[in-house]
Amino acid sequence: MAGKLRVDLGERSYNIYCGKGLLEELGLLLEPLDIAKRCLVVTDETVAPLYLSRVIQSLEAGGFTPLVKQVPPGEEAKSLKVASEIYDMALEAGWERRCPVLALGGGTVGDLAGFVAATLLRGVPFIQLPTTLLAQVDSSVGGKVAVNHPRGKNLIGAFYQPCLVVADLSTLRTLPARELSSGLAEVIKYGMIYDAVFFTYLEEHVEKALEQKEEVLEKIVLRSCEIKAQIVAKDEREKDLRAILNFGHTVGHALEAVTKFQVYRHGEAVAIGMMMATRMALQRGLISSEILKRLEKLLRRASLPVEMPEVDIGSFLEALIRDKKVRDGKVRMVLPVKLGRVEIMEVDTREVIEALQRS
Repeated sequence: MAGKLRVDLGERSYNIYCGKGLLEELGLLLEPLDIAKRCLVVTDETVAPLYLSRVIQSLEAGGFTPLVKQVPPGEEAKSLKVASEIYDMALEAGWERRCPVLALGGGTVGDLAGFVAATLLRGVPFIQLPTTLLAQVDSSVGGKVAVNHPRGKNLIGAFYQPCLVVADLSTLRTLPARELSSGLAEVIKYGMIYDAVFFTYLEEHVEKALEQKEEVLEKIVLRSCEIKAQIVAKDEREKDLRAILNFGHTVGHALEAVTKFQVYRHGEAVAIGMMMATRMALQRGLISSEILKRLEKLLRRASLPVEMPEVDIGSFLEALIRDKKVRDGKVRMVLPVKLGRVEIMEVDTREVIEALQRS
């Protein structure tokens, strides 16, 4: 029995389904939606051999006629060039506004396909089929879609909600251990920013999550989505509350940029970013050292990095200042004030450098 959540955004509300074997039921899950039978499935060359045939079979059984676009794996696919290739394919096929775009893959595919859906014909229906833990608990929910720019990650994008999210837990079976750990970073984030009880649950069950115990995975995916759905429902366009979801991301994105997206998985960079932000909170006297120690221990148990590598400080600060979360030239960071609660604060580069030197 699949778990079901509702993201409450008025006329843009949508359901999230989570459970095993849901890709085989995709045709049925799409039935209630007001969409055309022609659809475009965007996936990458890693995911396609694993799950594309299941998706196509289920779509065809539901009366859909799918078109498929395979893109290269990794961040390089999140570009205006690749988006343009997808536009060309859809427009040549005579695309109409009720023809949906489906994203089958991880966060990169979801971001790219969502950006295409948001901009093609000024917006066509968008459906998320996340196949990684990171995408299931984070990027597939909330409607942030984007492509990268040479000056930074996700700098060209939009807020564009999906009309359905289908998280099939069985896809996690083929996920490399490193990718599973990367997803757990975002899960741990939810405990830090919103739910101390959930954080404690993760401390008690992190090894079972790594072993892919089904009941644990379903609980952490659904609770993570529930927390994000509650936050997004209150602040869809990140004017205030939603910004707390960026805990660890300001430093994480800068770290990804200065290492040219070649060294760290997204969740690994976020893990280091969470440690940096928590260390800065400790420097300010906002939290006790116990919270930093608990976070570090949990991240280590999840096989995630906790220490900042040696980087050129000038390049790192430049990447930090270019981040979308800078306002009026000042870096705004999400800092914990207790377990399960964070606040957005302005920080200066001196504090960042001090935290870098202590990491």
